[in-house]
Amino acid sequence: MMEERLSHGYIQLGKSRTANDFRFTKGFNHISPPVDKYNGIYLSLVLAGIGFLLPYNSFIIAVDYFQSRYPDSTIIFDMSLVYIVVSFFAVLANNVLVEALPLNTRITFGYLISFVTLVFVALCEVWWEVFGSNISYFINLIAVATVALGCTIQQSSFYGYTSMLPSRYTQAVMAGESAAGFLVSVNRILTKFLLSNQQFNTLLFFGISSVGVAVCFILHQIVERSDFIQFYLTLCRESKKIVLEPTEDAGLVGVQIEALDQNDPTSRTQYGVLKLRSQNSLDTNGNSSTALSFANPVYEPNDNNGPSYKVEDVVVKLQRSGSTGTFKVTNTSRAWNAIKRGMATRWIVAKNIWQYMVSICAAYFVTLSLYPGIISEIKRCPEDHWFPVLLMTLFNGTDLIGKMLASIQYEWLRSQLFIFACWRIMLIPFLILCAAPRGKPLMSGEGYPMFFSGLLGITNGIVGSVPMIQAPRRVSEEHRELAGNIMTLSYNVGLTGGALAAYLLEKLLGPAKLKPCTIPSVKTVLEAHNITTKQITKVTAVITTTIATHVVKELSTAPTTMASILSILPNATSAFNATINNEIH
Repeated sequence: MMEERLSHGYIQLGKSRTANDFRFTKGFNHISPPVDKYNGIYLSLVLAGIGFLLPYNSFIIAVDYFQSRYPDSTIIFDMSLVYIVVSFFAVLANNVLVEALPLNTRITFGYLISFVTLVFVALCEVWWEVFGSNISYFINLIAVATVALGCTIQQSSFYGYTSMLPSRYTQAVMAGESAAGFLVSVNRILTKFLLSNQQFNTLLFFGISSVGVAVCFILHQIVERSDFIQFYLTLCRESKKIVLEPTEDAGLVGVQIEALDQNDPTSRTQYGVLKLRSQNSLDTNGNSSTALSFANPVYEPNDNNGPSYKVEDVVVKLQRSGSTGTFKVTNTSRAWNAIKRGMATRWIVAKNIWQYMVSICAAYFVTLSLYPGIISEIKRCPEDHWFPVLLMTLFNGTDLIGKMLASIQYEWLRSQLFIFACWRIMLIPFLILCAAPRGKPLMSGEGYPMFFSGLLGITNGIVGSVPMIQAPRRVSEEHRELAGNIMTLSYNVGLTGGALAAYLLEKLLGPAKLKPCTIPSVKTVLEAHNITTKQITKVTAVITTTIATHVVKELSTAPTTMASILSILPNATSAFNATINNEIH
């Protein structure tokens, strides 16, 4: 803990700063970060994790409703694949937008999209049933795609957001992700248990999810303005600036050049811009160029008599603009240079954390191969529509436990994480045997799928969290948000591959048959036991005659009261059993 506080306490550019040299532009002038009283920030980020995965889990956990509405379809597989594919492209978009749109704007966009979509599905699809069966199938998939777009941009932004905070807050978001699945599962069980009407309980289920998203959004807006959050966000932003002392030397990176007038002496002392020398020259092509030098802007930038420390001479080709004496860099060159710098930076970050990228990709590949698709196909009697919901609840509950275990202070080696993530592939054949073949799985008991679902969940919680927690520590502070976005991209690559693999595994289950708990017809049972119609008629006649004779005899020797009628039932049953035994033998 002390090491973590010190690492965030100052900006290190070759050597440590003293407390008096550390200044923030937003008014923070202390080196000690604010304290997270009562773990309020931690709990709010747990709710944030709940908020951006709650919409997706709401669609998946309502497996009983969608399977009953669209029987003999792959609705859960389709929803999972649509969500993952859209999420993949949304992560790519967010990596582009990470420097174009403010962090809070991206997070707010995700919350609004999720809330509106859930309300739309609850009213138009579940309650009013505005669309026909075929059209509604695609409407639900479009709703899942819309949620995926908003939530993934929000999720990727949150990982970049928490990468700028101490590492335990990244674990808080991950715990919230698992808590989202568990809470949605509990929500589904309660609404299904309290209301027998499937339409009503599903409407209430989506309504509660919508309220949950709204609460998470309001809480985020409050917490985002706290001193604790602003301190660390400002710390990472300030660390991107070059702050040099007279004895230090560093190269200039990404300096924005503004138009300056050589004849305007005030422009020579502006904060943070390049100053033009008085001499111009021509390059070999005859184009105008100018030599630039950069004066350190930290020490009294507006004081003409103050010190100005030369860092290095930089030669930049500029395009002269008319006869006004101003210079500027062309927009095309600036955009291309920005793209090259961005790609180079991402490549450097990826080289530092590639083991974590592979580990989290492998972990979620295995998980999405089995959950929710294959697990939703594991059904047991007598309540086959309940069993998938219970298995999903078990998975989400153990996943939450796994993410809590991931918060234990233990430094995993990169090789350990990789081996652990790949080892989980052994769970795929075991869970396949719990569902295949349909109706008569090879592992037919309830204990097998429950054990393997729990093992899948707890290992997913561990190996799906540790890489996300440790990766940002391997890069400098100014690259932590970028590292969080790159890890989210790897995470989505694993999700996409797993969702596609789930379709291949679904083929191993065999063709769709009657529900396992469907009660067969009487004719089917009799034919299975080689019982003929003649035998049935004979047994029926004997049973009827025996019971009638015994009842008449009893009623003729006793008063006809309700008590006497009830009292003869045991004797009639005994006579019935004796007669059947005689007929059989």
